[in-house]
Amino acid sequence: MNKVTLNNGVEMPQMGYGVYQVSPAECECCVSDALKVGYRMIDTAQAYHNEEGVGNAVKKSGIDRKEIFLVSKVWISNYGYEKAKASIDESLRKLQTDYIDLMLLHQPFCDRYGAYRALEEAYKEGKLRAIGVSNFYSDHFIDIASNMDVVPAVNQVETHVFNQQIEPQRIMEEFGTRIMSWGPFAEGRNNFFTNPLLAEIGMKYGKSVAQVALRWLIQRGVIIIPKSTHIERMRQNIDIFDFELTAEDMASISTLDTGKSLFFDHHDAETTRMFMDWR
Repeated sequence: MNKVTLNNGVEMPQMGYGVYQVSPAECECCVSDALKVGYRMIDTAQAYHNEEGVGNAVKKSGIDRKEIFLVSKVWISNYGYEKAKASIDESLRKLQTDYIDLMLLHQPFCDRYGAYRALEEAYKEGKLRAIGVSNFYSDHFIDIASNMDVVPAVNQVETHVFNQQIEPQRIMEEFGTRIMSWGPFAEGRNNFFTNPLLAEIGMKYGKSVAQVALRWLIQRGVIIIPKSTHIERMRQNIDIFDFELTAEDMASISTLDTGKSLFFDHHDAETTRMFMDWR
């Protein structure tokens, strides 16, 4: 498993298992399967309502806690310094751990500055090994990275072959911040799994469209967290370290970029209203 070094020296697996939209009822089983397959980084969030399932699976796995990298995120209903501080302790309790390896602010709305100060404090206290943000566009990101004491170690954003985040990644790297992808399969949109270019490249290596797309992200230095509730797919997704895309392959895939989200624009007024309803 490839590892990346964050801007504070902490090592993080470049590939992990994401539990977005995994129900609380099935989360423990899915995470247990992922750990058996070989994943050592698990990405969850307060808003997923399945931190307990992740904590149970890690506890029962028999794997040394130090070998597992846990990621969670503070939801906007817990923003502001005091609320965020309390929510971090609640996440620690649900995950049944003394520390979280990486804690992110989930969205760039509400009192993100107060919430980030709570992250900074918990980081300095050793409750969090690294801190960062999620869904922060370049303007949001530059603002918080320039004005807080601790520069975000990671920014998790929608990143896949159709929305490649080339310029935002370059800006993050100016601050030593790592880009982390959510939705590496674009949730199947744009006929992702039958894309002819990805299929053609995959045929050369005996790999699937999904494996080619994940390998392309890995070679760009992107941290990835593909999700599946099926153990065979988990195995397939992690089986991407025995081949390498050529420079020509990488260039061909770059032509798929639309430069636009397939989900929502965080600068759009209706998107903001939607998140206010989720507080």
